[in-house]
Amino acid sequence: MPMNVVYRGPSDLPEVIPVFPLPGALLLPRGQMPLNIFEPRYLAMVDDALADRHRLIGMIQPNVAHPEPSDKPPLYTVGGLGRITQFAETGDGRYLIQLTGITRFRVVEELSVATAYRQCRVTYAPYADDFIARKGEELVDRRAVLTALEAFLRANNLKADWQGIENAPNEALVNALSMMSPYGPPEKQALLEAPDLKTRAEILVAVTEIELAKGKTPGEPPLQ
Repeated sequence: MPMNVVYRGPSDLPEVIPVFPLPGALLLPRGQMPLNIFEPRYLAMVDDALADRHRLIGMIQPNVAHPEPSDKPPLYTVGGLGRITQFAETGDGRYLIQLTGITRFRVVEELSVATAYRQCRVTYAPYADDFIARKGEELVDRRAVLTALEAFLRANNLKADWQGIENAPNEALVNALSMMSPYGPPEKQALLEAPDLKTRAEILVAVTEIELAKGKTPGEPPLQ
């Protein structure tokens, strides 16, 4: 989804952002993430984000390596920054929003703040390439991605819009499949932190093959 504001590099973005910890959340550059907001602290976060000209929210996963219960669980160090590009009220106190991904970020420190939601000082410098649309997509093994997708759909009796998939550029295809994938937080984090699109596609294929192998019966051939 096109945005009204163009972010050309890390210097265009604020150093302090609100963060929304959510297991399984994976927001990649130029991807779209719908969210149903109902907790008071996150309703306040959306209100404050809308009041700011950037309208930014950082999506980040709680770190599953530290599972102790807490209202402020430890966070992974890398998340995805998005801009609110759609907003609607439901009439029952909820917000329906959509974030459009801009870039990944690395947490420098979590701040002590008065807001009920959490805020972090972040850096975008390691992810300067995220601002370049479709960078490196010519290196993606598209056939391998589609083969893995087809096998996953077949194994789970699912259907897909193949015309839309075949028309999608490699970046949109890989990032959308990564965001929609049903895998756990560690796998989602690996997809997020992949250094480039080619590596993300390879991780996506590898994780899919591992999941499919778990359900195979002896003697079934591997994916080719």
